[in-house]
Amino acid sequence: MYNKTRVKNDSTGKGRDNGLYVERLSMGKEKNNIVKTDDLVFEYIRRDEDGNVEGITTAVDHVDISIKQGDFVAILGHNGSGKSTLAKHLNAILYPTEGTVWVDGKDTKDEDSLIEIRKEAGMVFQNPDNQIIGQIVEEDVGFGPENLGVPTEEIWARVEESLKAVGMYEFRKKSPNRLSGGQKQRVSIAGVLAMHPKCIILDEPTAMLDPNGRKEVIRAVRALNDVEGITVILITHYMEEVIHADHVYVMDKGSVKMQGTPKEIFSQVEKLKQLRLSVPQVTLLSYELKKAGVPLPDGILETDELIRELKKVQ
Repeated sequence: MYNKTRVKNDSTGKGRDNGLYVERLSMGKEKNNIVKTDDLVFEYIRRDEDGNVEGITTAVDHVDISIKQGDFVAILGHNGSGKSTLAKHLNAILYPTEGTVWVDGKDTKDEDSLIEIRKEAGMVFQNPDNQIIGQIVEEDVGFGPENLGVPTEEIWARVEESLKAVGMYEFRKKSPNRLSGGQKQRVSIAGVLAMHPKCIILDEPTAMLDPNGRKEVIRAVRALNDVEGITVILITHYMEEVIHADHVYVMDKGSVKMQGTPKEIFSQVEKLKQLRLSVPQVTLLSYELKKAGVPLPDGILETDELIRELKKVQ
């Protein structure tokens, strides 16, 4: 497929040379934006039976975001914050009321670019049953490339490659109905991956899964970003899912209220509480210990990090 070399900060656990996917980024070369919104506004308009406007709800309110090729970006927010509406703009399911959305340099309002945009920015939805249509796993994964007119031999190569990337190749002959929720969601991701996108947008992909299913899916998503080099945009309200992201946006009432690295965001526990959001359990424990007088740094994200800091105190 593609090639890429990225070196991540060691604290993310991603500090190694990667092999597959996306164009190779030469040392010192600035990464290009894969997604950019410019003063994005989206309004839901309610009408009565006669078509008269009854009310307008601003779901996305003057949002500016910029996402680099190859990054793992998380968008957080409670229910109704506008994060899923924003996600639907990133592969042109919805169009801006005002402002502009660019995907790999293409304006989503340009109808001539629509097919290319949806090939380059794949979408994975909350309920995998709404996205899986094949009777057999490998047939479902091959459905998208087949609709693109990809030659049969290449379709099967993509199916194999995509299922292996999400750890589902051994289930290729199974019926999706016999899979767990987490396995179904990984098949959905493989189906998008087989389209060879530059970017995958995941709209609360673990919301309907149990803890084990959530871990399966997030592990697969991290591998796609870390090893394969695909840009990942993860919409979620599970704080533990974003601690390895490159950048985090926090939304409330349709606008971006906070942005930064996970450590920068989760260092602001009180502000997150005001936005009706929690923090990872280990971060909250560290915060309470610090309030009780234990000298700990802000924004501890993982258990191992907390243990190291506690040993220093001893």
